[in-house]
Amino acid sequence: MLSPHLSGLRDSATVTSEGRSTSSLPEGVVLRDLVTHLDERGTVCELLDPRWKWHPDPLVFAYTFSIRSGMIKGWGMHKTHDDRYSLLSGELLLVLFDDRAGSGTRGQVFRIVLSAFHRQLINIPAGVWHANQNMGSDDVIVVNFPTAPYDHAHPDKYRLPINTDKIPYHFDVGRGR
Repeated sequence: MLSPHLSGLRDSATVTSEGRSTSSLPEGVVLRDLVTHLDERGTVCELLDPRWKWHPDPLVFAYTFSIRSGMIKGWGMHKTHDDRYSLLSGELLLVLFDDRAGSGTRGQVFRIVLSAFHRQLINIPAGVWHANQNMGSDDVIVVNFPTAPYDHAHPDKYRLPINTDKIPYHFDVGRGR
């Protein structure tokens, strides 16, 4: 029998009865579910197809990055281009902070979990700070399809320390920069 003194706190709803997330996204961020097809030989998953008309900018550049277990990459932000992530493997906590003037979600922090168990394509608009934390025990592997090729001479990359007082979010575990 449960003691009346230990009632605890009730969880808030995180999904609707249809399985849709109840959390909001920063203005301009769009998620697209990706389908992984499975047969006896293995799997195939389409990552980005211009025919989807999911993002108005064309495919111009692609690269992959990994994050080791227990590590965090971020805070980073681009002023002139969007990132478009597709997670291939692992479990990633993507934390977004909207600092764009005129944005309806300016000043808000958003947490999104990306997983190989439910692959998605997500765009991160220019001006949105983002940090990536590996939540699992295996490496995270992500493909990025940014809206502009990398400019080696003048990178469109701005950084802040992981735990900065300029962003109202604190990482309790992990290490990185």
